[in-house]
Amino acid sequence: MNQKERKIKQLKEKLAFLIRHKIILPGGISRHFNVCGKPTCRCKDPKQPMKHGPYYQLSFTLEGRSSSFFVKEKDLLQARQFVEDHGRFRKLSTALIRGYVGLIRQHGFIRNSK
Repeated sequence: MNQKERKIKQLKEKLAFLIRHKIILPGGISRHFNVCGKPTCRCKDPKQPMKHGPYYQLSFTLEGRSSSFFVKEKDLLQARQFVEDHGRFRKLSTALIRGYVGLIRQHGFIRNSK
């Protein structure tokens, strides 16, 4: 087993671990403050308006469609971890594909894809 093949094996093991043991979510989390429609609310105060919030929103694209949902503050750390794990997943996937391309360029197509 050469160095590229060892690297591919390591990447596959890391990807398998991520897929088995982690929840991965694409996208990013943003923080929002809102103004409501009540004319006498604190958020409409002319001198010191205080917007409602913060509200946290996870926005993502899946199968070419944009979507989002709100994340409760108590779930924020966990949601951030899921998004970070998705980033790791993408980096590992890209590195694995790059490794396969390198092997094919070097040795041609392989009959046994174990």
